Amino acid sequence: MSAVMQIPPSIISGHNGFQSAQSDLTQATVDVASSSQSAVATTSASVGGSSGDINSALINAVQAVNHAEASAEVIEASSEMIGTIINIKV
Repeated sequence: MSAVMQIPPSIISGHNGFQSAQSDLTQATVDVASSSQSAVATTSASVGGSSGDINSALINAVQAVNHAEASAEVIEASSEMIGTIINIKV
């Protein structure tokens, strides 16, 4: 028996991508906050250690925002396509 590949509708893919981006952004903000708190708690002699963690968390946050924007565009395109299909006269 051959396997059938299931492709979800584009609006579902956009929605799932948006939820994933939201989760990633939440995690990135938690990481920034925890890195900031640990940076404040350290002495000025050991400042260099936490900047990489903050930078990484900020990069992850920007990537999550880009992911959300792309997913929103997928949802918008899908919505427009459905609207066009509905407007087609038979």
